[in-house]
Amino acid sequence: MDWILMAKALILGVVEGLTEFLPVSSTGHLIVAGSLLNYSNAQAKIFDVVIQFGAILAICWEFRRKIGSVVGGLPTRPEARRFAVNVIIATIPAIVLGLMFEKAIKSVLFSPVPVSVALIVGGIVILWAEGRHRERGVAPTVTSVDDLSYADAFKVGLAQCFALIPGTSRSGATIIGGMLFGLERRVATEFSFFLAIPIIFGATLYEMARHWRTLSVDDLGLFAIGLVAAFVSAFVCVRWLLRYVATHDFTAFAWYRIGFGLLILIVGYSGGLSWAE
Repeated sequence: MDWILMAKALILGVVEGLTEFLPVSSTGHLIVAGSLLNYSNAQAKIFDVVIQFGAILAICWEFRRKIGSVVGGLPTRPEARRFAVNVIIATIPAIVLGLMFEKAIKSVLFSPVPVSVALIVGGIVILWAEGRHRERGVAPTVTSVDDLSYADAFKVGLAQCFALIPGTSRSGATIIGGMLFGLERRVATEFSFFLAIPIIFGATLYEMARHWRTLSVDDLGLFAIGLVAAFVSAFVCVRWLLRYVATHDFTAFAWYRIGFGLLILIVGYSGGLSWAE
């Protein structure tokens, strides 16, 4: 196997794992990293899907007891059934809108200006939300992920729809949306993780079904490196984030988004960034 390609797979896997669950947009980071590494061909598009799957496996492992408890309790425990239904309710809006507008999103919004604007606007929204949270000082109404109502789940699901805009960040939309709707910061973060499971798993299966003909046995080693790198880095990142939100807000991520959005805009239009669908 080409050692240079292996190194690229490792780097991109780490980038995916570190950014998938932070409110900073993994899409924007993979675009920049792929361009800098000169890895943005047709194979790279499938590779990005595979490493997303690695990141979601980290969530499944980190919350394996909760997932096992919910699945095992579905026949007998009402709270387990309510949690499962909440995840389904919150997932449906993004799936419906994604299937309806997939082509339009890729053709219109997947370019430097929309992605940069989404990053910058998202950063401003986070600053506004955190400022509002500090000024009002209102205690959250939902302090456990098991206490979400169906209405709470649906509202977070609507917030997740904003993540269909490239550069918005799925985790950012769901976490900040959840906080605005009364979820405690840690609860919004955890629920965002659980929502990632059906969304990313479904997207992986969908993209693999569409592009499986472009895969070959020679790709397996490269993809395995990226998947493992994404799994390990995402696992570390998720554990860190859960500790971080216990004592910090998301202001630092907001300023990072704004700076990163400006960087994409400047570099993209100076010819230093190869933009691929």
